[in-house]
Amino acid sequence: MTASPTPADIQNAIRSIPDFPKPGILFKDITPLLADARLFAGSIDLLTANFKPGTVDAVVGIDARGFIFAAAAARKLRAGFVPVRKKGKLPFQTHEQDYALEYGTATVAMHVDALKPGSRVLLIDDLLATGGTAAAAAVLVQKLGAQILEASFLIELSFLGGRQQLKQFPVRSLVVY
Repeated sequence: MTASPTPADIQNAIRSIPDFPKPGILFKDITPLLADARLFAGSIDLLTANFKPGTVDAVVGIDARGFIFAAAAARKLRAGFVPVRKKGKLPFQTHEQDYALEYGTATVAMHVDALKPGSRVLLIDDLLATGGTAAAAAVLVQKLGAQILEASFLIELSFLGGRQQLKQFPVRSLVVY
């Protein structure tokens, strides 16, 4: 039997790609982790470590790589999966929330009936950078009367200060740069 992966094992599988998608960016490529069944399963185990089936009603995943981890976490926790998408990508009535980008703004959306008031939510994304997208998703969750139990991330770029935008919730990051 192979030991469960550690956050260090997960970090070792993430490769850094310089100047992608533009010069000056050091992109964190998670595809090697996703391709390794043991590491992928281990990352889901670590992201959900604070919860057991029945303690979470829904796992909210943020567009797009967050969907990968959130859907798997929802399956493991026997909870529903709720996507937070970019504006214009959901087919039904939505609530929308703007957030700041380096230059300009962007908007995320969630269906108006995605969560019931009082739902216990685990918010998951692959990356916590400046925290704008996650904070906007949290606003949408709260707009529907749901409670965020934790915000969990595979990777956190701590030098960008995103955790500050989520200080009202417990935040878990498996790998911190």
